[in-house]
Amino acid sequence: MFKLQLRLLGPSCKALHQFNHLGLAHFICNYSVANSTHSNTFDLNRLINEFSKSGRIDEARKMFDKMSERDEFSWSTIIAAYANLGRLDEARELFDEAPKKSSITWSPLISGYSRHGCEIEAFELFCQMRLEGQKPSQYTLGSVLRGCSILGLRQRGENLHGYAIKTGFDSNVFVATGLVDMYAKCKCILEAECLFETLTDRKNNVSWTAMITGYSQNGDGYKAIECFRDMRAEGVDSNQFTFPSILTACATVSACDFGAQVHGCIVRSGFGANVFVQSALVCMYAKCGDLRSARRGLETMETDDVISYNSMIVGCVRHGFEEEVLSLFKKMHSRDMKIDAFTFPSVLNSFASMMDTKNSKSVHCLIIKTGFEAYNLVSNALVDMYAKQGSLACACEVFNQTVDKDVISWTSLVTGYAHNGSHEEAIKLFHDMITTGTCPDEYVIASILSACAGLTVLEFGKQVHANFIKSGLESLSIDNSLVTMYAKCGCIEDASRVFNSMRVRNVITWTALIVGYAQNGKGKDSLQFYDQMIATGTKPDFITFIGLLFACSHAGLVENGLQYFESMDKVYGIKPGPEHYACMIDLWGRSGHLNEAKELLNRMDVKPDATVWKALLGACRVHGYLELGESAANKLFELEPSNAVPYILLANMYSAAGRSEDFARIRQMMKSMGIRKEPGCSWIEMNSHVHEFMAEDRGHPRTSEIYSKLDEIMILIKEAGYVPDKKFALHDMDEESKEVGLAYHSEKLAIAFGLLTLPPVVPIRIFKNLRVCGDCHTAMKYISRVFLRHIILRDSNCFHHFREGKCSCGDYW
Repeated sequence: MFKLQLRLLGPSCKALHQFNHLGLAHFICNYSVANSTHSNTFDLNRLINEFSKSGRIDEARKMFDKMSERDEFSWSTIIAAYANLGRLDEARELFDEAPKKSSITWSPLISGYSRHGCEIEAFELFCQMRLEGQKPSQYTLGSVLRGCSILGLRQRGENLHGYAIKTGFDSNVFVATGLVDMYAKCKCILEAECLFETLTDRKNNVSWTAMITGYSQNGDGYKAIECFRDMRAEGVDSNQFTFPSILTACATVSACDFGAQVHGCIVRSGFGANVFVQSALVCMYAKCGDLRSARRGLETMETDDVISYNSMIVGCVRHGFEEEVLSLFKKMHSRDMKIDAFTFPSVLNSFASMMDTKNSKSVHCLIIKTGFEAYNLVSNALVDMYAKQGSLACACEVFNQTVDKDVISWTSLVTGYAHNGSHEEAIKLFHDMITTGTCPDEYVIASILSACAGLTVLEFGKQVHANFIKSGLESLSIDNSLVTMYAKCGCIEDASRVFNSMRVRNVITWTALIVGYAQNGKGKDSLQFYDQMIATGTKPDFITFIGLLFACSHAGLVENGLQYFESMDKVYGIKPGPEHYACMIDLWGRSGHLNEAKELLNRMDVKPDATVWKALLGACRVHGYLELGESAANKLFELEPSNAVPYILLANMYSAAGRSEDFARIRQMMKSMGIRKEPGCSWIEMNSHVHEFMAEDRGHPRTSEIYSKLDEIMILIKEAGYVPDKKFALHDMDEESKEVGLAYHSEKLAIAFGLLTLPPVVPIRIFKNLRVCGDCHTAMKYISRVFLRHIILRDSNCFHHFREGKCSCGDYW
């Protein structure tokens, strides 16, 4: 019988496992334990090991418990069995019960903790092992290094590196490769490079893959490609881990051609059916914009892979194929694929681009049903989608229901309000965000600076700028927003200072400065900056030319404007839009060339919109072209029937031409349609508080002082030569009332308040919602000269900088 036992437990132990007769196994186990000797302890260990490897942990444990003699291998085998299956508590209990603990016992426990996401505990066990005088093996060291790599624990990884040098383990290729991987994943790519080079002829596909992955994850796709080429040149074979890493690198630098060559290597090496490799291929093609190849790869996959579908959806969103996104999502849903938290944000992003409110609500319902609304990634995408669609109430509702609001949650809502023109609400939300202790990121700062520019709240914008400097962050988007904010607040010198301090500039930077100088009445400077931009090799875009043509129209630079307009399509392949045509018609109209403006209108490549007709009507009003002005006004009545501006402009033209009946007809038309002129409003910011004024406003706490100062102003500027221009007064008033009415325009009340409260060295900044009237423009020139003040007045069209009796617009406005 003993011979039978040896035969069964000896060479044919694997056969016993494959035979899978549990009764026979139990018989052998019971018999062997009952007749236990030192020799059959070895055989029982082998049997426990076989059961453990096949996942039959309970049977292995029964055999272990019945053993009368257990050696070190018995304990390490059963501990490893539990640790490998992730049953760490039971593995730890057995470890604590082990009578003798050596490196062989410690190693499987540490490895199990590291493999199953308990990297910190694994490191603590490693330290405890060393304190007890046990020397780790190369595999133990490798397990702990893997944990440092996953968690990015660089300092602990460096300590392990020091230990490896002391113990000579740094020469072991397994440990050295772990160190390369650790440094690369801790963003110490130079250290990883140095270690990798020391491997010389000991490099294998694991070490090469670690280095390629390191380059890829650190954003250096080109070095990853170079490393992959070197690996191929060395004759080292790639595997299912190498290919996804190099494909990811190709995607980061849009190296689609090289990625296609890698695809060929994959096919030849037989890894084309591997799901991870297939998924990486789909992702690479999708990110590189080759959606046809990505779709082909997706269709050839034998299994439905959520990651591949997500990559395809992201690619479609990025390259503007929103309808394809909906089709892919429906296919995922119909196939009962496990849609995850990464699927929904991309789908919602496509709905935001398409303004598809119907499908948005349907997907939102699905998100609620599946419980994904609790995921911040998904709830933030919902807030962002509703905000971009202009549904701010829905965005707020989702935001308020979000339990764990992070910086992205706040940024999505703040940005949504800012982009929808609700600047005050955006600033209030930003304040609430800071109050909660949430640290703003570059996106929300850029958005809030845009809101400051929209409201022209300079002081708050300066505070945001100061906090940005204190944070030590560097961001091109914030710098661009700062240039725009200062320019739109009339601080063109500050905008220029920010521009000059920037180490990196793009077309948005240059365009912001070009537009800023144009809006501040320095059109010739705008053209000089354009020349500098071209000299740097930066290509202008659609918006750049709007700024250029605006500069030309407001500075009377007709020839320059024509050259820029022609160069758009001929030199840069940019088709002019309605905005460019509006600038050109304004350019012709301001200079009195109404026939040329009319000709350009007739040969436009795009349908004229309201901005074009407004430009033409404005030019007709200035130069008295009544017939053409009537045509432009009638077009605007059709396009914007409730907009008061064309009615008022046409009525003023009839009044100037002495056609009182037509003037009365337009006024009656406005009354019958319920159209009212937007009341003029001027405001001035002081100590972070905005003071607003309407015409003949008496609601300010310091009204008596303001009117007394204004009376003083009017006396002094009349002595200097100012004469009220009564054609800008209301028509149904007597001459004396007209003069009084002109004196109490909102911008004059604001300037009186500014002279009362601001020190002489500080510029007086006034903002108006409508265009400044001709009489106030003249008055401001006199006030700047008489009181020796720099006055900055921004109306709905541009900035006017008044100094020493002159305006930056050169009266060409």
